[in-house]
Amino acid sequence: MTNKRTCLYDKHVALGAQMTPFAGFDMPIQYTGIIDEHNAVREHCGVFDVSHMGEVMVSGPEADKYINHIFTNDVTGLPAGKVLYGMLCYPDGGVVDDTCICKLDEQLFLMTINAANIDKDMAWIEQNGKGFNVVIENKSDAYGQLAVQGPEAEEKIEKVLGLACKDLKFYEVKRLEKDGEKVIVSRTGYTGEDGFEVYGTPGYIVKAWDKLMDAGVKPCGLGCRDTLRFEVGLPLYGDELSDKISPVMAGLSMFVKFDKEEFIGKEALLRQKTEGISQRLRGIELEGNAIPRHGYKVLKDGKEVGEVTTGYRLISTEKSCAVALVDASIKMGDRVEIQIRKKTFPGTVVKKKFYEKHYKK
Repeated sequence: MTNKRTCLYDKHVALGAQMTPFAGFDMPIQYTGIIDEHNAVREHCGVFDVSHMGEVMVSGPEADKYINHIFTNDVTGLPAGKVLYGMLCYPDGGVVDDTCICKLDEQLFLMTINAANIDKDMAWIEQNGKGFNVVIENKSDAYGQLAVQGPEAEEKIEKVLGLACKDLKFYEVKRLEKDGEKVIVSRTGYTGEDGFEVYGTPGYIVKAWDKLMDAGVKPCGLGCRDTLRFEVGLPLYGDELSDKISPVMAGLSMFVKFDKEEFIGKEALLRQKTEGISQRLRGIELEGNAIPRHGYKVLKDGKEVGEVTTGYRLISTEKSCAVALVDASIKMGDRVEIQIRKKTFPGTVVKKKFYEKHYKK
C-alpha cells in the first residue's frame, strides 16, 4: 500500500529531506539534522509541515453538549476564539486520542486529531454523535497545516505571512481572510516554545511555506518535533497515552473535568482517581550518556517495575532522560536502573518535564 503525501511533499524532496513513512504518510524526518533543527526552534524559529494531522469540524445546535460528551475537558461557556486540550476516552478510561479543540464560533468547533488515528477517531466520533443535533465533517483533506514555532514565530507570522496574530494569547484562535483565502491561526504548538499553527487550503499552505523558506525560516522534520515535545513533558499518543494508558496514569488529570455532569470514561477515570492506579508515568534522569529507548525495561533493586515509553539524550540540556510507565509504588527521588541491551544504567525518578516551557501567556 502506498503512503499518502501532504501538499508539501515535493517541497521536502527538493530540500533534500530524509523522508520516511509515518502514520500512513511519507513525511520528512530531518533536513539538515535533528540537533540543528531542534536548536533553531529553541533559539529562533522553525516551521513544520503538519498537514498529515486530521481536522474535524463539529457544528450545530448541540455542538457544545456533544463535545462535552466525548471530551474530558469542559467547553461549557467557552468563548469563541479559545482552544482547549484534552482527550477522547473509552468507557474504561483508555484514550482514543488526545486533541486540541478550537472554538471558532458559537456552535462551531475544530478538532485536530493525530494522523495515525484519523480513521479510528472518525468512527468513534461519528458513532458517539448519534442522537445529538450536530454535523460532523472530516475536513482532513481540505486543510494543510503548518506549525511555526520558536521565539521569533510571532514576527514571522506577522511580517512574512502577513497574518495579524499579535493579539492572540496562548491557546487562542482566530479566522482570517488572506489573499482571498480563509485561514485559521491558533497560538498553540508541540514544542514548548511560543508558536502558531496555521490551517488553510493546500494551495495556501504551499504558498505560505515558500514565503517562509524565502525569509530563511528553518524547515524542521518530525525528528526534532519529537525531541522538542519530549523535553518539555508533552505526551505522544501511542507512547505516553494509549488505550492502555489513561489521562490519570499519564498525570494529565488537570485536563479531565470531573465536575462535568457526564462524559465517556468519567466513571472509570473517577475510580482511578479515588481508588488509585497500579501504574503511572514517571520521569527518569540517567547518570552518564547512555540513551534509553522505547520498550527498555526499568528495574528497582534488580526487579522489573516498568518500561520506557520515550527516551533521549536531550539536546537542550545534555542529559539522558526517559519517561517510563512504572509501578505506582515508584516515587519521586527513587533510585532505579534502565536495562540497555545487557547492561543496566542507574538513574533517579524526577518530574517528566526536563526543560522549561517558554509560552507567551
